Amino acid sequence: MKLLKTLEKSTPMEIVLLLAFIIYIIFPIQTPHSVRSMVDSPLGLVVIFLITVSLFVYTSPILGVVYIFVAYELIRRSSLTSSDVIATQRGYDRHSTEYMPTHVPKSIPTQADKNAEMAELNPPRNPTLEEEIVQMRAPIGRSDPVKYTESSFKPVADNTLGASLW
Repeated sequence: MKLLKTLEKSTPMEIVLLLAFIIYIIFPIQTPHSVRSMVDSPLGLVVIFLITVSLFVYTSPILGVVYIFVAYELIRRSSLTSSDVIATQRGYDRHSTEYMPTHVPKSIPTQADKNAEMAELNPPRNPTLEEEIVQMRAPIGRSDPVKYTESSFKPVADNTLGASLW
């Protein structure tokens, strides 16, 4: 109910901006390459933060909340990959369809995914002849238990106080 009252108080410009934000969030609109480098810098992040604060202060809070999601998507879509940085340094214009950001991960892999990747990278191998021989003949872990013998001998130590010259 309050949402409708807030939207009724909004100016037409705020409503248009809200619709533009919602369209940007829903559709996978790629950020232009010239804007990517500006957003993917410390100054760009500060500007995004200042826009967020000003939207909360000067417009309706709904617009500010929606802009937080827009800012997240803008940063995620604008993050330069290492191949983009290398291509830019070499003078190429690299536009990739698959976009892997450096700052914000798309998803965090599970431990099962990590284990599957490690198993794929390290396939099982056959043991060498040396390993087979050591496995057959090494006494480690297969020796007889240690046997202690009981003796009646008791060593006697005399008082050695003052035996050293120093």
